Amino acid sequence: MKQFAIIGVDSFARSLLEELMSADCEILLIDKDREIIDHYKDDVTEAYVADVMNEEAINRLIPSDIDGVIIDLGGNIEASILVANYLKKMGLGNIHVKVDSVRHGEILEIIGAVNIIYPDREAARRLTPMLLTSSLFNFVPIGNGLVMAEVSPPPGMLDQQNDDVRRTYGINIIAYRSSEGEYNFYRREHIFSAADILLVVGPEEDIVRFTEKELPSVSSRIPYLLRRLFKEHR
Repeated sequence: MKQFAIIGVDSFARSLLEELMSADCEILLIDKDREIIDHYKDDVTEAYVADVMNEEAINRLIPSDIDGVIIDLGGNIEASILVANYLKKMGLGNIHVKVDSVRHGEILEIIGAVNIIYPDREAARRLTPMLLTSSLFNFVPIGNGLVMAEVSPPPGMLDQQNDDVRRTYGINIIAYRSSEGEYNFYRREHIFSAADILLVVGPEEDIVRFTEKELPSVSSRIPYLLRRLFKEHR
């Protein structure tokens, strides 16, 4: 069974904690606020009231073989930097730190925190595309310009097959479902309908373009495709 430690229980950690408590894993919780620890102590594996800026306490409480550590100390930049540094000195690699500013994140990058989390920025990035098009239902950035999204098929694809969606539109369709059904893996012979919800992966600009009401023809995409080809072979 996997074991995770949460150090500091600010707003992000509270939400994460609620999710982890419903999963099959062990949770070690550390915070300086006794009221918070008393609130969650019966729902987690271990819970400790401790001064997280004390390196000895971190070394004593965090197992060297733990699967991951999440740090959420609110706006206390100094504390999150110290704790991340303590964990790196222990040889831990799977460290995730929630930050409130770019400056906070840049400092943590210097000491090598594995994953720096900007909740507000990431939430805004996920919401913005959904505000701009009614055909996009979910939007999750993956990294390196790639995103995964739930979209409805544009009118130009309805009631027909599309043998090579990736070549035509620059995206990969992974699966599809009806509005009330479960996902099925996508097959090229599938006939698209207005009730379909598609699970797609691809560059953000291609997915946004795919959700436009009128799909561009292949000929209208030639300048765009040439720009991409040139960029990839510079």
